[in-house]
Amino acid sequence: MSLSPIRVAGISGSLRRGSLNSAALRAAQALAPEGMTIEIAEIGDMPHYNEDLRAGGYPAPVERFRAQLAAADAILFVTPEYNYSIPGVLKNAIDWGSRPPEQPFNDKPVAIMGASGGLLGTARAQYQLRQMLVFLNAHPINKPEVMIGQAPSKFDEAGNLTDETTKKFIGDLLTSLAAWTRRLKAPAMAAE
Repeated sequence: MSLSPIRVAGISGSLRRGSLNSAALRAAQALAPEGMTIEIAEIGDMPHYNEDLRAGGYPAPVERFRAQLAAADAILFVTPEYNYSIPGVLKNAIDWGSRPPEQPFNDKPVAIMGASGGLLGTARAQYQLRQMLVFLNAHPINKPEVMIGQAPSKFDEAGNLTDETTKKFIGDLLTSLAAWTRRLKAPAMAAE
């Protein structure tokens, strides 16, 4: 019996061209287990959240983002840590995505990881993000946690992940996300 494919929306919380978090997301695409695809969801072109703007209809980049989330079976966040929290651009995307109708984070399996130059590897930002996911009624996996500390030493100059231990952690996270997604979505996937 073959397993149903899993579509993951991957969100990097960094817009920087040389971002190690975006590099980690690209590494995750390559490390995804069989049957899982990770499509990167762009968040850098969305305007700042403004309820007056939303009242006139969602801007096209927001519509695209919300549609990607709605079509995905699961979500992978890859976040840097700014001032002990998530970056403003990621919070902005979450704010746009979380508005009614049909809030697309609702009931989604989620995995979180992040990379930083420090030793803690985005631990505080990940915990802040987990708090937001409670309100969004998303379902983050608890283990393994992937906090890529001292990240510059784990990627080459082209942004390729070179550290085998980190590759294993990311692979384990994605395997857990696949199992968690299948467990949470079993009735829906069985009907397909």
